[in-house]
Amino acid sequence: MTIREVLHAHLPVLSRTSTIRDTVDKMDIYQFPALVFVDDENRPLAVMTEGDLARAIHAQGNLSGLAHEPAIKYATLNPVTEHVDAEISNALHKMLVSGLTILPIVEDEYFMGVVLRVDLMQALLMDRSEDLPGT
Repeated sequence: MTIREVLHAHLPVLSRTSTIRDTVDKMDIYQFPALVFVDDENRPLAVMTEGDLARAIHAQGNLSGLAHEPAIKYATLNPVTEHVDAEISNALHKMLVSGLTILPIVEDEYFMGVVLRVDLMQALLMDRSEDLPGT
């Protein structure tokens, strides 16, 4: 099974000019714990997770003081990515070894969507259960 079969393809993205407020609003509306910054050609630039936001708030002392700051300032730049046709097991291994919770997915360097660790775990378990006799 490949990542193409399980990726979240219809999520909003962030731009270099997105603020912390923009980021929090999009995470809340889409109920998703992380978002990807893309450039003008739709290539991944950075990833912002809830953990990144929490660390920024802790460092600042409050959220309201950060609201209008550029979110990319607190994001993880140059994120690790995976190709859309990669095997799920390989992508999960990459995430576990790197300590990643979200993995931007690309095709020819262009952003296609994301997967979370739990997405890949669930897909692997479902794939294995289909291989078991009597299921």
